[in-house]
Amino acid sequence: MNASFLLFALLNTSFVLLVSPLFMSLIKKVKAYAQGRKGPRLLQSYFDLRKLMQKEVVYSPNSSWIMRITPYLNLAVLLLATLFVPIVFIPETSGGVGNIIVFLYLLAIERFFTALCGLDAGSTFGGMGSSRLMSLSAVVEPTMIIAFAALAYVLKTVNFHEMFTITAGSTIPESPTLTLISISLFIIIIVETGRLPVDNPATHLELTMINEAMILEQSGKNLALIELTHTVKQTILMAVLINILAPWGLATELTLTGLAVSCLYFLIKASLLAGLIGLFESSLAKMRLFRLPGFYMMAFFFSALTILMEVFT
Repeated sequence: MNASFLLFALLNTSFVLLVSPLFMSLIKKVKAYAQGRKGPRLLQSYFDLRKLMQKEVVYSPNSSWIMRITPYLNLAVLLLATLFVPIVFIPETSGGVGNIIVFLYLLAIERFFTALCGLDAGSTFGGMGSSRLMSLSAVVEPTMIIAFAALAYVLKTVNFHEMFTITAGSTIPESPTLTLISISLFIIIIVETGRLPVDNPATHLELTMINEAMILEQSGKNLALIELTHTVKQTILMAVLINILAPWGLATELTLTGLAVSCLYFLIKASLLAGLIGLFESSLAKMRLFRLPGFYMMAFFFSALTILMEVFT
C-alpha cells in the first residue's frame, strides 16, 4: 500500500463525508419546488446532523449491544466502501480494493445490521420494517448482482478502479450498452436509498414505512450517524453511475489541479443527478408493496439485455 493510495483513502473518504448531506438537501429542495413549496435550505441537512449530535441517546430497555454498535458499524462499513469508488482521483489498485464482489458484500452487511437493529428494540414498527426489507432484499440483491455483473462484462474487469480508468476522459460512454446499465444503476439508487416509489423517507405512516420504521427507536448521536450513513450510501451509488455514464473530469493522476477539477466536476454532475432524482420522485406515487418486485425487474431486464447484447454482438 503506497503513499498515493493512503492519500486517496483520506481525500476520498473526507470528500464523501463532506458533500453527502448536501445532495440529500438538494433532493428535498427540488421535490419542494416541484410541489409548489419553498423547501429547506441547502445546508439544512448539516444543521440537522449537528443538532442530533448534541442530543442525548436513549435506548429501549429491550435493546442489546446490537443497537449500540450498529450506527458506528454501518458508518464504518460505508466509509470502507468509499475506497472502492474513486471520486477525487483514481489511485493504483491496492490489496484488492475496488472489487465489485466485496463492494456488494459491504452493502449487504450494512443492510443486514440495519434490519437486525430494527428487530433489536422489540418494537412492532421495527420488526415490520425489518421484515419488509428482508423480503424485498430477496429480489433486490439478485438484481444488483446481475446489474454489476453486466457492468463487469462490458468493461472486462471486476474492479471499479480499473473500470473508471477505462472510462475516465471520455465524453461519451465507452460502449452503447453502458447506457442500458445506467438505467439499472439509477433504479438501484432509488431502491437502495429507499426513495419513491419504493419507500417514502418523509413519512412515518404505518402502512408505507420500510427504512424509517427500522430507525424509529434511534435517537441523538446514533440517529445522526444513521442519517449520515444513508447520505454516504447515496453518494457512493451516485458516483458509480456518474463515473460510468458521465466520466469526464475524473482525475487519473495525483495533481493539485486535477483534484480541484475532479471535485468540482463531481459536485456539478452529482447535483444534476440529485435534481433528477428529486424530479423522478415528484412524478411518482408510492407503489403498493406487492408491486415493488415489478419495479426491480426493470433493472434486472436492462442488465440481462446488456449481457445478451454483448454476447451476441
